[in-house]
Amino acid sequence: MSESLYLTFEIIGTIAFSVSGAIVGLYKRMDILGVCILGLTTAVGGGVIRDILVGVIPPNTFRNPIYATVAILTAIIVFIPQVRKTFLKNRRVYDLFMLWMDSIGLGIFTVIGIKVAMYAPIDSTMFLTVFVGVVTGVGGGVLRDVMAGEKPYIFVKHFYACASIIGAIITVLIWDYIGETLSMAVGTFIVVILRLLAAKYRWSLPKPCFEEMKQLKKNP
Repeated sequence: MSESLYLTFEIIGTIAFSVSGAIVGLYKRMDILGVCILGLTTAVGGGVIRDILVGVIPPNTFRNPIYATVAILTAIIVFIPQVRKTFLKNRRVYDLFMLWMDSIGLGIFTVIGIKVAMYAPIDSTMFLTVFVGVVTGVGGGVLRDVMAGEKPYIFVKHFYACASIIGAIITVLIWDYIGETLSMAVGTFIVVILRLLAAKYRWSLPKPCFEEMKQLKKNP
């Protein structure tokens, strides 16, 4: 993948995750600083964790300010009165934007994490490569939810982390056969489609039912 195409890919993911973080900040009634911090954290948080894992110190976010700049500018745009009113007044628009932005960001950052792990100066096993990809994809969202006082999205929403894991595994498996660019495109597509299908058909992992939870509370 050429450097310009790779940068474009990263910028799209940064914008997508920054929008999702900023929108959560709006619903939490944060001021413009809070909205910007939440957008920034969502956009670059996964990448910072990834770089620390593979030994890139300081993380790329701090060496190249373009990602932080794009994330903050995106959050400011979301905070503009005409824009934020659209999200605050219409829950359906909020849910739709969150789904698409989170799905796109998850797909893009999952495969970017895999690429970084592939070329990092470490002994990259398949497990490590997939793990780095998934952490890159979900890390920013986890930080966003923790900072916003919510249960992390990956533990309660439809098939969120599983979509990243499946996409990461497939990307790694086909990497040597179809090349970097195509495998990253396929991996992103798989993650996004799985997320959208999971939301549409309410796919989720097994969890205790309401009656079981009541019994647990009565008999700890």
